[in-house]
Amino acid sequence: MTTPAAGMDAGSFEQFLEQLQRYVRERLVPAEREVIAADAVPQAIRDELREMGLFALSTPEEFGGAGMNAAQYVRTIHCISYAMPAYRAAISINTGMVCSAFKNGGTAEQKAEWLPRLANGEIACFALTEPGSGSDSAAMQTMAVKTDNGWVLNGTKRYITNAPYARVAIVMARTAKETLPKNAHVSAFIVPMGTPGVAVGKPDKKMGMAGSQIADVILEDVHLPDAALLGGTTGTGFALAMRSLDTGRMSIGAAATGYARRALDSALRYATERKAFGEPIANFQLIQQMLAESEIEIYAAEAMMADVTARADAGENVLRRAAAFKVFASEMCGRVVDRCVQIHGGAGYLAEYDAERFFRDARIFRIYEGTTQILQLQIAKHMLREFAASA
Repeated sequence: MTTPAAGMDAGSFEQFLEQLQRYVRERLVPAEREVIAADAVPQAIRDELREMGLFALSTPEEFGGAGMNAAQYVRTIHCISYAMPAYRAAISINTGMVCSAFKNGGTAEQKAEWLPRLANGEIACFALTEPGSGSDSAAMQTMAVKTDNGWVLNGTKRYITNAPYARVAIVMARTAKETLPKNAHVSAFIVPMGTPGVAVGKPDKKMGMAGSQIADVILEDVHLPDAALLGGTTGTGFALAMRSLDTGRMSIGAAATGYARRALDSALRYATERKAFGEPIANFQLIQQMLAESEIEIYAAEAMMADVTARADAGENVLRRAAAFKVFASEMCGRVVDRCVQIHGGAGYLAEYDAERFFRDARIFRIYEGTTQILQLQIAKHMLREFAASA
């Protein structure tokens, strides 16, 4: 069991969250149309996010961060996620997965070099998925071969969020040709994106998530020093990825919950303004049913979020519960945005209204950081393993 996380002073955190909520509603939400038109978060807003310390949320104070615990970090992500997902994506890879990888597995020297840079807004990406290897790590093809003075990496990573902007990547690669027990053939490497042999593909066109860019990362004879091996030990990459994914899954669950609240607020507003048969459609009982079902499900997700983050801060292994939260929240968000479109009626199918965008944006929550189906299998396997151990 790990040491319980203290986090920021409670009063300071609540004050920070109140200020952030105002910023999200008064600055980020009004700028969404600009983000959609450019398919990028404006540099001015990126600078504001950095100045507000939003790239340093989970970085320990000794490395220039806010030192938030899991509950505080996830509540912050939940607050940001009331606005379109591109804003969260701009910071969460740094604050969640990459920062976690360094904190959980980096050497003292690696932490000292990279954590302050991440906290200062140097964009990072996390390169795990490949064209033929998503959920199945045994199929990973990217290879790291040991040389006299370091490593040589070759392979292609796919769907890498923030790759077009990133200055550094955590890259998972095989350090053994054969597949080893407990995925000990996978190691993690720190790869500055300016290293010769590293190329980034053209940003992919997506169903939703405007403003957040993903692309392939191609590695061709990329020479790295020994110090680039995260943690200084081979075979620990998969375990580091899984621990980082716990944080990522709680972040996605929080994002889905925050965005569902945004969609419900939009549906409420439309239902009270739109009239049919001489009265607001909010007076119709079947509209009220959809609103009530959405509120109930959002509340359930918020309760799960509070529970799993409290357990994480108490030092518990939350792999199963983080997966459960992510599954429930992402599926719940899909139902809420669907109801939002339905309440809007024909207007919900038009790009002029936000409901259409909410519907497209929310679809990714059920896919990345572990699909619903893969996480269901993972949850069941842990349940069966625990049952067998207790029998």
